[in-house]
Amino acid sequence: MIQSPTAMNRRHFVQLGTLAVGTALVSGQARAAVPAAAAPAAPAPVVTLPPLPFAFNALEPHIDARTMEIHHDKHHAAYVAGLHAALAKAPAMAGLSLEEILPNLPGVNDEASRTALRNHGGGHWNHTFFWQTLTPAAKSGDPSEALAVGIQSAFGSMDAFKKSFADAAAKRFGSGWAWLILQHGKLKITSTPNQDNPLMKGLVPAADIGTPILGLDVWEHAYYLLYQNRRADHIAAWWNVVNWVEASKRFEETPA
Repeated sequence: MIQSPTAMNRRHFVQLGTLAVGTALVSGQARAAVPAAAAPAAPAPVVTLPPLPFAFNALEPHIDARTMEIHHDKHHAAYVAGLHAALAKAPAMAGLSLEEILPNLPGVNDEASRTALRNHGGGHWNHTFFWQTLTPAAKSGDPSEALAVGIQSAFGSMDAFKKSFADAAAKRFGSGWAWLILQHGKLKITSTPNQDNPLMKGLVPAADIGTPILGLDVWEHAYYLLYQNRRADHIAAWWNVVNWVEASKRFEETPA
C-alpha cells in the first residue's frame, strides 16, 4: 500500500524524534562517564633533607652531638637547597635520580648548571650516603664474611686496609672524601676533592670510578669542633662508628 505523504512525514518525524532522544541519552551518558578535568597536582619535591638514622648524640664520644647537628641541619641542608635551585635551571634533569644525574653531568652543556649540579648534587648524595654508613659504636659490628674475604683479597688484612684507607683520607689535600669502592669486582681505595664522588663519570678520573661501599667526610666541618685540626684523630675515631652491616649489604648487592 502506498502511504500518503502526510503519513510518511509523520512517521519520519517520529523516527527523527526517537533518534534525537537516543542520541541525547547516549551523549549524556558519555559526558557523565568522563570525569571533570582535575586541577594539576602540585609538583612533588625533587629532593628532601633525609633525617638522621640516629640521634645527634648517638655517636659520642667519637663524633659529638653539636657537630652532627650542624653538619646535618646546616651543611647538608644547604646542599639540598642548592640542588633545588640547580634543578630548577636544568629542566632536562627533572624527575631523574641522583644516581642517574651524577654519571651524566658531562652532558650538561651549560657550565654554570653543570657546576651547581656537581657541587650540590654531589654534596647531597655524599652526605645521605655518609649518614647511612654511620651507627652507634655498640652496633658497629664487623664486616660480613663476604666483605671480609673481599678486604683480605684486595689489601691482605683488615689492618692493612684500615691503614691504606686512613692514609688516603689524611692525604686528601683540603676538603674532600675518602672512599672504599668496588671497581670491576674488586675493592679499591680512592679519594675525591670537594663533593665529587666515584659516580661522576667523565669528571672524576676513570681510576676512581666505582660503586661506593664506604665513604669518610674529611671536610673540616665534619670534625673541627671536637678535633680542631687533628684530622688523623677524626679518622681514627670514625672506625668505631662504621656501620658494617650497611657496608656489607652494599658490597653483597653490587653486581661483580
